[in-house]
Amino acid sequence: MKIIIQRVQEASVTVDQKVVGQIHQGLLLLVGVGPDDSQKDLDYAVRKIVNMRIFSDEAGKMNWSIQDIAGRILSVSQFTLFADTKKGNRPAFNGGAKADKAKELYEQLNQALRSFVPVEEGIFAADMQVSLVNDGPVTIVLDTKQALS
Repeated sequence: MKIIIQRVQEASVTVDQKVVGQIHQGLLLLVGVGPDDSQKDLDYAVRKIVNMRIFSDEAGKMNWSIQDIAGRILSVSQFTLFADTKKGNRPAFNGGAKADKAKELYEQLNQALRSFVPVEEGIFAADMQVSLVNDGPVTIVLDTKQALS
């Protein structure tokens, strides 16, 4: 899995001019599922996301997790994270998992995260517009294959 984690003051996702997910302070996740991703990748991602200390404490140091601040997550599926840009100027988008597997793991990830914090979602495979106010800015790239190899 490849997940872009953004610390946000607020974020929302809109489909067909209707807001389908919205949070205030928390994390915006852009989630890409790879063809070889498994439960092991999912478990690792959940553990890292809910425990990652990227929120500022009273001294201004990044010491608090999403759980510590009682924050929320907005999770958006993002197959383009597996784009292949090696050849030419048009990215190839065949590097991600097939849609059925990607949807299943994406939904399992969101359900597992809900065990720790409230989670809002975009709509899988929809044309979405994502708005955010990045806080910091803090943006982290989590690649489970790098960590698990």
